[in-house]
Amino acid sequence: MKEAEEFDPKLFLSNVGTGRTIVSFRKGHVIFALGDESDAFYVIQAGLVTLRAGTKHGREAPIDIVSKGDFVGKESIAGESLRWTSAIALTDCKLLRIEQKVMMQKLAEEATLANAVCAHLLARNLHYMQDLVELRTTCCEKRLAQILLRLGRLDASDSPETTIPKLNQAMLAELVGTTRSRVSCFLNGFRNSGFIDYGRGSKELRLRPSLFDFYADKLLTPEPVTI
Repeated sequence: MKEAEEFDPKLFLSNVGTGRTIVSFRKGHVIFALGDESDAFYVIQAGLVTLRAGTKHGREAPIDIVSKGDFVGKESIAGESLRWTSAIALTDCKLLRIEQKVMMQKLAEEATLANAVCAHLLARNLHYMQDLVELRTTCCEKRLAQILLRLGRLDASDSPETTIPKLNQAMLAELVGTTRSRVSCFLNGFRNSGFIDYGRGSKELRLRPSLFDFYADKLLTPEPVTI
């Protein structure tokens, strides 16, 4: 008798199937808006997406930028009938759209999927907590460096160079909590220091591992003096 194949959450979250389809969005297009019906769960396959949260007064602000492998539309598995965030494509994007009923059924049936999703959501919550702490304790320049490092997935000084799409400075300023002119100044400083590189009219920004050193204070903290 042939044994049943073991369930693979990575395959489920990346391949089409019953209730799962690949959807594409061009840069600037809205994936879903605040107040829309929360009817599907998304997994980013390629591209960058910004999440924006709103207030009862109608104002919206960016709260995160997410990329390949991240989840979008988590309200659909949290018992929320309406979206409490908006999701907008920062670049051309491809996402796996999973119908809410299909996702909820698989989470109930497959412990490995439930564990993987839970681990991812806990990691994102820790990320948001760290952002709140750094908003109160860390200078704007370091917060900008942190955002760029996360987008490039640079997590150590020996990480390889990588590139990310060149992002709108006004949006970066909202995420950092400062002005666009200061973000422009910081980016120029990073380039002059060799932490990043981008040319006039370039659509990409190259990140170097030295940016991690700057963020971790290795370049700014003097060696202790032995007496």
